[in-house]
Amino acid sequence: MSPRGVTTPDVRERLFAAGERVLERDGPGALTSRAITAEAGCAKGLLHAHFRGLDEFVAELVLDRFGRVARLADELRGRAGQSTVAENLLGIALALLSSAGPTVAGLALARPVASAHIREALVGGAPGFDTVQDAITDYLDAERRGGRIAERADTAAAALALVGTVHHLLMTGTHDRERARERAGQLVVLLDAALRHGPGGIAG
Repeated sequence: MSPRGVTTPDVRERLFAAGERVLERDGPGALTSRAITAEAGCAKGLLHAHFRGLDEFVAELVLDRFGRVARLADELRGRAGQSTVAENLLGIALALLSSAGPTVAGLALARPVASAHIREALVGGAPGFDTVQDAITDYLDAERRGGRIAERADTAAAALALVGTVHHLLMTGTHDRERARERAGQLVVLLDAALRHGPGGIAG
């Protein structure tokens, strides 16, 4: 355990990862400052040295994970023409599902102060679902220019459907991760068919 006065490298990420493990293993009721620092192997007061309490910790955890996915989504723009469209869409969908697992997202919703902190940060420009949606739209536009999806494909609607569905799975507390992944995969199959055939092309 790191003693007081000794710098802990990458302490925020260490605490975030510890918090995720506590939530995954023991559930939201077990998430306390002491549980997090004990899991991280850090001094008990370390969390409060970096966050103004547990609400800010939860909010910053969600924002940090959203930021990670936003960076992945930005990289997606350069993947046009690589792998398959379905594989690329599924990859970003699964990354979103993992960005703030259902338990973390549900905990943030249940804590008004944490929710308000997240909303304020998003309004201030922190990357969130809108950022990811825009990146997916840009990627699909590039695929359309490259001829891998239909010329009349509604790329913005497809991006909204993907991000909106993942948002729903996270915010409604779908704690069965495998089931959530399965649902995301089913949606990607539908979107891929619609994008390749264009509006009305898969009817009947």
